[in-house]
Amino acid sequence: MVELEPLINGREYGWADITATIGGVPVTGITAIKYSEEMEKEDIYAAGRYPISRGYGRVKTTASITLLSGTVFALKSKAPKGQLHRIAPFPITVSYQPDAGPMVVHVLKNCEFKKTEFDWKEGDMSKPIEMELIVSHIVDKSK
Repeated sequence: MVELEPLINGREYGWADITATIGGVPVTGITAIKYSEEMEKEDIYAAGRYPISRGYGRVKTTASITLLSGTVFALKSKAPKGQLHRIAPFPITVSYQPDAGPMVVHVLKNCEFKKTEFDWKEGDMSKPIEMELIVSHIVDKSK
């Protein structure tokens, strides 16, 4: 039988604990952010049936951010020629800290908007817009 550990921190990280900045400016119209890193790894085979070593390749970073339409339109109004994909590379900083936990800070480096898709339908009362990003890498600046 598995013995359960008692509650240690008392609180898990949650959406209400997150602060995000784009180029150092806090963003209040954010409804989601998603990012990941993946490293290419491959077993290397030689004599026998089992791998004798492992090869390592590139680290690929993917990300997207979902903003309310008002925030997207505000960004577009400041973008060169009104086009988000023309904005120079910028950092996105995601920080989260519950009352009793340590601060976690991830910096998405050299972000650029890659794709912005608008999808409106009858009955929409607000419109979150997911925008695909191109990101060079992620730096963990947690304390």
